[in-house]
Amino acid sequence: MPAENSTSTPTAAVLGLGAMGLPMATRLAGVFPVRAFDVFEERRALAAEAGATPAATPAEAAQGADVVVIAVRDQEQLESCLFGGGIVEHGAAESLREGAVVVVTSTVGVDGVQDVAARLAEQGVRLVDAPVSGGSVRAGTGDLLIMVGADDAALAAAQPVLDRLASTLHIVGPRIGDGQIMKTVNQLLCGIHTAAAAESLALARALGIDLDRAVDVLGQGAAASFMLADRGPRMVQQYEVKEDGTGGPELRSRLDIIRKDMNIVVSLAKKAGVATSVAAAADQLYQLAISQGLAAADDSALITLLSPRTAL
Repeated sequence: MPAENSTSTPTAAVLGLGAMGLPMATRLAGVFPVRAFDVFEERRALAAEAGATPAATPAEAAQGADVVVIAVRDQEQLESCLFGGGIVEHGAAESLREGAVVVVTSTVGVDGVQDVAARLAEQGVRLVDAPVSGGSVRAGTGDLLIMVGADDAALAAAQPVLDRLASTLHIVGPRIGDGQIMKTVNQLLCGIHTAAAAESLALARALGIDLDRAVDVLGQGAAASFMLADRGPRMVQQYEVKEDGTGGPELRSRLDIIRKDMNIVVSLAKKAGVATSVAAAADQLYQLAISQGLAAADDSALITLLSPRTAL
């Protein structure tokens, strides 16, 4: 559990203001001075409304920061935020001071986070491997599960920020990459459970069962899971989408994100020599959904691949 007696007040930066980054920036801005960056101006404006100071570049956001929290989609965006590239001209590494600590909350895989840590270490910047789980709502209330891989010094520097974001903070190990490993194991279950929820509710719909009732019944028995409780109602809402695209669930977790995570799962399992055939099947289901144009949709849209809206 996070400590309650921390007295330090670091200056923080948040890079990436998407579904997870914006609520994390909002949460941190309630206690710490926070500068926030995103490539989209409207996301920076939302961060400003929440009390953060918007920054035009990652370098500007990281100037003088003690702790830099990164919440981006993948390895490519992580490297762009830190070292520039693509549409980001000035990466945070340009202005990171020696002794600062970078907290990577994204799921990018072991190799990715280790490569970034090595590059930052060359300029005296430490890294905390801290992927998160819990979703955007819990990010905004400080109720995240954070899985940490870091040495004691880096962890101590980041602790006040981590404590503000997490209700459950697990130190998985001292190595950069330990957090990513634990998150990969976590995502194996999340990806399978989401796919299983979609399959079960698609079957219920095909057999004429009311989906709201199905979610309620399944949630009270041995089949219950966090992913069913969270995605199930949103899967039901997928059938409320109107012809103009309105009326569906709020976008909370893009389908291409969970597919990216499942690809990391399958790749790491292959390297470890462990058979994960159920995870591989789920991974293929997500890939099929992406091929049908659902990449940017909420991952609850997976059910519409199995039971199209026009069916029945």
